[in-house]
Amino acid sequence: MTSTRDRQRAAARAKLEREMAERAGRARKRRQTQAIVGAAAVLVLVVAGTVWLVTSLGDDDEKSGGTAAGVAQCAYNEVPKEGRPPQIKDVGLPPTQQVAKGTQTMTIDTNLGPITAKLDRSAVPCTAGSFTHLASKGFYDNTKCHRLVTQGLQVLQCGDPSATGKGWRDTDGTGGPSYNMAEENLPTNKRPPYPEGVIAMAKSQQPGSTGSQFFIVYGDSQLDPDYTVLGTITGGMDLVKQVAAAGDDGAFAQQAGGGHPKKEIVITKVVMSDIQG
Repeated sequence: MTSTRDRQRAAARAKLEREMAERAGRARKRRQTQAIVGAAAVLVLVVAGTVWLVTSLGDDDEKSGGTAAGVAQCAYNEVPKEGRPPQIKDVGLPPTQQVAKGTQTMTIDTNLGPITAKLDRSAVPCTAGSFTHLASKGFYDNTKCHRLVTQGLQVLQCGDPSATGKGWRDTDGTGGPSYNMAEENLPTNKRPPYPEGVIAMAKSQQPGSTGSQFFIVYGDSQLDPDYTVLGTITGGMDLVKQVAAAGDDGAFAQQAGGGHPKKEIVITKVVMSDIQG
């Protein structure tokens, strides 16, 4: 039999063991809580850092004039008013922010029938925005397509407001809006760069001189990839080929090539659809 002293010692030992176990349990819970809090703090820092990085990149993109969240920052450079040629038509400037996603349909109504084209806004947001602006101002109304090239190149060129339906002028090919812009969507990796069915923007030899003039390619043409590819013809190419088949008068043969189309084609109106997608 155990004595009273032994029983007391056993009870004291059991009590001590319980207290030690309780202390160990509390310490373990403290460590678990600290680990959870520490992990949460790290997560907060990671999320905050990610938000800062995304915001910073977005700010940098906007400052650099790039495309962010489907919007492009476009620079439309006004032609100085002093010394501005009379064939320049002032219709103001397009908005500098342009939608850079979706597609748009351009309808060129002519005396021979409609010509339609599809434009990819993600590829040409600034040029498409300019066309939309010019069309809304009636810029192209009653203007002749002033140049046809049938040798070397196969293009019909239009969009000069000085080439009016009232008769040819000496300034054919030199007119445009009161601003110009940089080139977009250059076909540097395409062979040929300008295949049949492409509609592209005309310009001078200087970069950033794109304005209102454009050309429709009715047969594969070897051009340097310096001209904005605006879109693809989706209807009316047969009309363009009718004009081409009639030939040109050779008026520009000693300069840029070609001449006035013998079969007259006059743009009565250009309509730009709402953006789809």
